[in-house]
Amino acid sequence: QVQLVDSGGGLVQAGGSLRLSCAASGRTFSSYAMGWFRQAPGKEREFVAIISWRVTTIYYADSVKGRFTISRDNAKNMVYLQMNSLKPEDTAVYYCAASKGGNLYASINYDYWGQGTQVTVSS
Repeated sequence: QVQLVDSGGGLVQAGGSLRLSCAASGRTFSSYAMGWFRQAPGKEREFVAIISWRVTTIYYADSVKGRFTISRDNAKNMVYLQMNSLKPEDTAVYYCAASKGGNLYASINYDYWGQGTQVTVSS
């Protein structure tokens, strides 16, 4: 069992930065691949970034590549999403999620989800 708590969202101007954090509980956290997803109003939840449990695999959505950085600290049971050069189209609720495997681009393959944190980017 893994419980996830997202934090770090807020209101920022375009071009600014935010760092999202995801605190996980559970002894088996380090064995899960972790992902960040986001959902804007009226849109489906979409993949943002993933990181494998050994940090050997990291993928980003094309829309955030070069601006966002995902990282994890297994000793602290934490996952982070550093977001730079934010754009208004990045506005969404951001969720961290944990997966035991499968297609990590698909939200259906994630077993546990955080409650979400709102990110709003003003123009």
